[in-house]
Amino acid sequence: MFWTKRVVIGDGERGLVYRNRRFEQLLAPGVYRWLDPMGRIEVRTFNIAAPEYAGHDVDALIARLGERLGETFVLADIGVDEVGLVLKNGKLEDVLPPGTRHLYWIGLVKVEVQAVSLATPDVEVAVARRLRQLGVLSKLAVVADVPAEFAGLVFIDGKLERTLAPGSYAFWNFQKNVVVDIVDLRVQAIEVSGQELLTRDKVSLRVNLAASTRVTDVVAARTKVAKVGDFVYRELQYGLRKAVSAKTLDELLGDKASLDADIFAYVRGQLAGLGVEVLGVGVKDVILPGEMKEILNGVVQAEKTAQANVIRRREEANATRSLLNTAKLIDESPVLMRLKELEALEKVTEKIDKLTVFGGLDGVLKQLVTLK
Repeated sequence: MFWTKRVVIGDGERGLVYRNRRFEQLLAPGVYRWLDPMGRIEVRTFNIAAPEYAGHDVDALIARLGERLGETFVLADIGVDEVGLVLKNGKLEDVLPPGTRHLYWIGLVKVEVQAVSLATPDVEVAVARRLRQLGVLSKLAVVADVPAEFAGLVFIDGKLERTLAPGSYAFWNFQKNVVVDIVDLRVQAIEVSGQELLTRDKVSLRVNLAASTRVTDVVAARTKVAKVGDFVYRELQYGLRKAVSAKTLDELLGDKASLDADIFAYVRGQLAGLGVEVLGVGVKDVILPGEMKEILNGVVQAEKTAQANVIRRREEANATRSLLNTAKLIDESPVLMRLKELEALEKVTEKIDKLTVFGGLDGVLKQLVTLK
């Protein structure tokens, strides 16, 4: 019995018998004995609770078993243009890349292999959800989550294939280079600050500009300009310089609305056909150097002083004209003259503490105040 080899295969196991390193037979659960005086027989035992065949002789087994392969194994033979989905007991558990061959033990775990064509790289929603649950989706696919108010562009091998609406997407990361570009469709604010400029009359000033833009054509904005944000910023700079250099300082300070309109018209023309819309442009600040600010303040002060003098002279002329008209009316009417005398008397008596009158009322009316 010294030369006898005894092997026990359990219920959850399978055995492969090799004689002189060549596959000879498959062992189901049971007890086996061989007379092997030369030690030429080797038995490899496998636990089929993990159904993946762990040996390195898959192709040799397929060839030796031939038509009997399906009695013991499930063959996964994935083409070069396919990806394999491995289901265990009805649940997706693994993904096989293109061009792979695997064997799975038939027994404790029910294994199914589904071949999916890579003609379209999209991962089905249910498959993507399960792979995300397993934590392997990002390793096997390009994942794109497009939020609301965004859009996605799908490039396959450098070629634009289609646009994506808001939602969650996944694309197989095999054979093809898939890139998803997410584009923000919300209104964007752009600040052009600290621009040192010269006006038409050679006055140096610093201008801050603000603008708002929005992407209206996702494809044009991503394919016709390398970096649309940088392009818009540069065109705003050019438009600001062009508009400021065409106006004098007085024109700039007197009508900033026309400056905004000139910049808006220029930038809108430059962005035509690029998929970006300019919603508004406005000059926030016009900052003068210290010397020019003092000069401008002096000019403004002089203008206001002159305006005050004109108003003062006009009011004095109006007052003199009013006095002349009153004098003419008094000269033409004795009664009006007497009324003015009484008004003067009233004002005088208001300032006198005690008044003694002689001659009665007639003396008050005729003798107290006499105009000559």
